[in-house]
Amino acid sequence: MPDDECAARKDTMGGKILDGKTLAGSIEKTILARINELKKRGAASAPVLATILVGDDPASATYVKMKGNACARTGMESRKILLPETTTTGELMAAIVSLNDDPAVHGILLQHPVPSHINERQCFDAIALDKDVDGVTSLGFGRMSMGEKAFGSATPAGIMRIIDHYGIEIEGKNAVVVGRSPILGKPMAMMLLNRNATVTVCHSRTKELPEIIRGADIVVGAVGRPKFIKGEWIRDGAVLIDAGYHPEQKCGDIDLDNAAEKCGAYTPVPGGVGPMTIASLMLHTLEAFEKAAARVNP
Repeated sequence: MPDDECAARKDTMGGKILDGKTLAGSIEKTILARINELKKRGAASAPVLATILVGDDPASATYVKMKGNACARTGMESRKILLPETTTTGELMAAIVSLNDDPAVHGILLQHPVPSHINERQCFDAIALDKDVDGVTSLGFGRMSMGEKAFGSATPAGIMRIIDHYGIEIEGKNAVVVGRSPILGKPMAMMLLNRNATVTVCHSRTKELPEIIRGADIVVGAVGRPKFIKGEWIRDGAVLIDAGYHPEQKCGDIDLDNAAEKCGAYTPVPGGVGPMTIASLMLHTLEAFEKAAARVNP
């Protein structure tokens, strides 16, 4: 259940703020405490997250840096693999296989997107399932969709943690996910479906999109377009989860300026979904570390 302070927090525009930044900070403190406890019990090392960055895209480099900073805050180690823009699919896969075979590495993150000449899906699927802490492999998606154990994609997993923390009811609700990417929209839909929501997946080419969204109790914006989901499309009391972030426009995928007043609750941009993506990645890496330790010392 949510703590009283967070549950009571309201924005001046109306709906309750689903404060991902504060929640992520709390999760990071819990992770640090768990790692310190493991060290007291004799753990010889800390969890290690390997991040692979191909090319020199500034935005991707910033995201990798943010994840490295989160590792430092939580007592983990970050191993950065920097590869040139000219890296081939085969060379990238070889780097991933090397990390798969390294017992000192517990989680592997391939920063998306990679250069267009690389087969990104093939490289994602080269990541070992037990080190797929970002939840990007086809096998991990399939297992998660079928209700089996696997790390969920980090952003949808973070969204589910926000929903659970604030006590948002999912079962029986009409949820609309706007976006169908393999690492956000599709896994988000399956996570909601597995929690007994009635889920509609839409995208930029969906016909009569406004009418579909007007019938939604929960709206997830994951289409990657600034303010694509208009405020007038939102029904009174709906829960809005905005997974988009467009720094130049300083907004997400939902027009919160015109929707927050009448909605029941919403994730702010920034400070909502983004911090919880990284927190989920850290938590998954810790869990991978603990599972690896259990296999060595059952």
